[in-house]
Amino acid sequence: MTAPNDSPVETLSFEAARDELVRVVAELEQGAPTLEHSLALWERGEALAARCEEWLVGAKRRLEQARAASEEDEA
Repeated sequence: MTAPNDSPVETLSFEAARDELVRVVAELEQGAPTLEHSLALWERGEALAARCEEWLVGAKRRLEQARAASEEDEA
C-alpha cells in the first residue's frame, strides 16, 4: 500500500489528477491497512475528484467561448 501523493492537488494537471485518482480508488478497493490510511486516501481522492471536475468545467467553458466566438465570426 502506498501513501497518498504529497503534491499539492491544485498544481496537478487533469491527467495527473485523474491517474492518481485511479490509483487511490484501486487502493481503497483493496483495503488500506489502517483506518487512518483509509481516511487519508479518501480525503485525497475527494480532492483529486474536485480537481478533475475543475479542469473539466474550465474546458467546457473554453469550448463554449470558442463556439460563441466562431458563431460571431460567421455572423
